[in-house]
Amino acid sequence: MFNNLRQYLTESVSELRKVAWPDRRTVTNLTLIVIAVSVAVGAYISVLDIVLHGVVDQVL
Repeated sequence: MFNNLRQYLTESVSELRKVAWPDRRTVTNLTLIVIAVSVAVGAYISVLDIVLHGVVDQVL
């Protein structure tokens, strides 16, 4: 059991060393893009909600 766990951890570390990790600038830029898109989608949904709420109020 412990040999299997040790082998798993050894192989996991080996695979993680092969990963091409992004640099700090790339991570920052992609994070800002995700935040901006999230805010834009939230604003779009909010406007759509207000408009549809107004339409439903007019119909009912």
